[in-house]
Amino acid sequence: MDPINETHLSRPGLLVVDIAAADDATALAFQQLLAERWATATAERTTRDVGQPGVRLRCYLDLRQPNAPAAAPPTRG
Repeated sequence: MDPINETHLSRPGLLVVDIAAADDATALAFQQLLAERWATATAERTTRDVGQPGVRLRCYLDLRQPNAPAAAPPTRG
């Protein structure tokens, strides 16, 4: 992954999230969960490091701009 620089985190509340997962579906699903809660610059695809297992993905979050409240867990009845 490319290094994080000051412009990525120029103000409080901005995050760079590096995700490491076993497969594309897992990494993209986790990114989607983040995007449903906060303003997120999402990645379109994952990357692979030669000789390393799994995939990586980087996305950017702005915690100052919530998208929606977190969904309540389903109830069992």
